Amino acid sequence: MSVQQLILNPRAERRLKMGHLWIYSNEVDTKRSPLKGIEPGAQCEILDSNGKSQGYALVNPNQLICARLVSRKGAFTRKTLQRRLEQALALRERYFDHPSYRMVYGDSDGLPGLVVDRFGDYLVVQISSWGMEQFWEEIVSALQALCKPKGILLRNDHQGRKVEELPELCEVAYGEVPEMVPFEENGVPLVAPVYKGQKTGWFYDHRDNRAHLNRWAKGRRVLDLFSYAGGWGVQALAYGATEVTCVDASGQALDWCEENAALNNRKEDLITIQGKAIDAMKSLIASGERYDAVVLDPPAFIKRRKDQKSGEAAYRHINELALRLLEKNGLLVSASCSMHLASDTLLEILRGAGRHLDKNISIIGSGGQGADHPVHPAIAETRYLKAHFVHLSGTLQ
Repeated sequence: MSVQQLILNPRAERRLKMGHLWIYSNEVDTKRSPLKGIEPGAQCEILDSNGKSQGYALVNPNQLICARLVSRKGAFTRKTLQRRLEQALALRERYFDHPSYRMVYGDSDGLPGLVVDRFGDYLVVQISSWGMEQFWEEIVSALQALCKPKGILLRNDHQGRKVEELPELCEVAYGEVPEMVPFEENGVPLVAPVYKGQKTGWFYDHRDNRAHLNRWAKGRRVLDLFSYAGGWGVQALAYGATEVTCVDASGQALDWCEENAALNNRKEDLITIQGKAIDAMKSLIASGERYDAVVLDPPAFIKRRKDQKSGEAAYRHINELALRLLEKNGLLVSASCSMHLASDTLLEILRGAGRHLDKNISIIGSGGQGADHPVHPAIAETRYLKAHFVHLSGTLQ
């Protein structure tokens, strides 16, 4: 197969040699190998300034990250795709007893721009790059052969496709997929709204952190903020929490919480509050409510580096409110999915919140994303999730 070549500026190959996979447009010698004219999704051989091959990449010339390396040796082919999918599946099958997990996690699985979530007999696929878009039919075919699913849904109606200027659509690519698909997490039966829900319909990344909370939940009252479909709160109920209050701005999300609670025969012990989390927290504080555990799992407050200062202030504000809602000897789960917020920075925010409120806190555990969201050691962006488990023991006398 004949492919176009992209030549890098002098020393621009250093990051690639250290294991990184991304090539920025300002690293390309556009005089010797113009980006203009390359079709989005095309495959190019990457050469250093001396003409030595660095591998093959899928290219979108219109983006800052204009190329993503997919092979160090030969071109990326259907066989390469098949092999990567097999490797990704083998990793998940080794770690998880039930077929409910993120089966493909983009760059970390050597498939940049591809996410596949598995919900038992159903697969939800998201493609966010022109490169992977060229292989979508091969992806669906390979997933059919590997997983023998009842249905495959393409959830290609997300922000990532807008950025790449890809057409948006949501359609069944194979078989049939119900509105709510059954799956399991930490031994708890659940359903996910794969058509109308956020992302693929569920967030598997906090699985291990939820398991940590589940060990704490029995006999306790829990407040689950930014609850979405009840990933934290409903599991806490299933593990013996006496009562859980879920707060979300979306009434639809709270309906899904109730559906999941009913599935576990605990709907009568679920309280839902629709509204902004900060408003709900202030109202609960004013009414004198206190909880044995509070879960803070907000959306990313720091999406870009320019949001750093305001985002850190927002994290501090909600964590202070959460601490005020905790009973003595209570547990705060403080989480963040902001890649630009370091775990140590979140710890510093928690320390500052505790001192500001004159409360004695200690960290009894910290966690990140699970094995189905493997971290690529050279790509910091693949490691975004953090959660700290904060024990409140009162005021130092």
